[in-house]
Formats: sequence, C-alpha cells, structure tokens
Amino acid sequence: MYREVYGEDAFVFEEGQSEFFDLMLSQLFGEVWARPALAVPQRRLLVMGVLAAQRAFDTLGIQFSRCLESGELSVAQVREVAIHLIPYVGYPSSSELYRVSETAISAHEKRLAAGGGTDE
Repeated sequence: MYREVYGEDAFVFEEGQSEFFDLMLSQLFGEVWARPALAVPQRRLLVMGVLAAQRAFDTLGIQFSRCLESGELSVAQVREVAIHLIPYVGYPSSSELYRVSETAISAHEKRLAAGGGTDE
C-alpha cells in the first residue's frame, strides 16, 4: 500500500533497519490505508486537508505530486484543492500552500512535456 500511495520509486528502509519505518508500514499502510471503505484518492484528500491544517506544506507538496503522477487528480483539481483549503488554512499561510501546489503542477507539466505520462 505504501508503494501505491507514494509510488514505486519512494524510499523504503529494508525491514529491520528502522523500527519507526517498520511500524509505519505495518500500521499506517498495512492497516489504515488498506481498509476497504475508502479508496486511496479519498484518503489522500483527507490527508491533504490535515497536512494543510498542520502547515506541513512540504509533505503536502509530495501528496500533490503523487496525485498528479498517479492520475488521481488533474492539474485543475489540484488547483481547486489549494483554493478550497486556503480559507481554512488562513491567508497568511496561503502563499506556502499555493507554492507547493504550483511547484507540483510545474514538475508534472515538465514530465508530461518530456513524454513522461498523460494528464487527465
């Protein structure tokens, strides 16, 4: 499930190298993300809201990038997520939220231009 959420090239410790990582893989991705009632895109939207509320914008940028890469959200939808979250996060923090969304979009568009996938 970790690979589905973060992509095949996401960093992974070998089992036993990091107790924290082992625990995260087994609990967060083996149990929570793997539950059947919500699909990965729905769970990702929830996580995006929490990350924005916590002002964890670098991690939110990773989520934006991954949802574009996986096709879960289009460029227009990522922009809409950012617009929707800005009033909840607050305008003083909105520049960072905007920055990470547009950085993810720019990187995605460069991959597309280089022939690295399709956009919805």
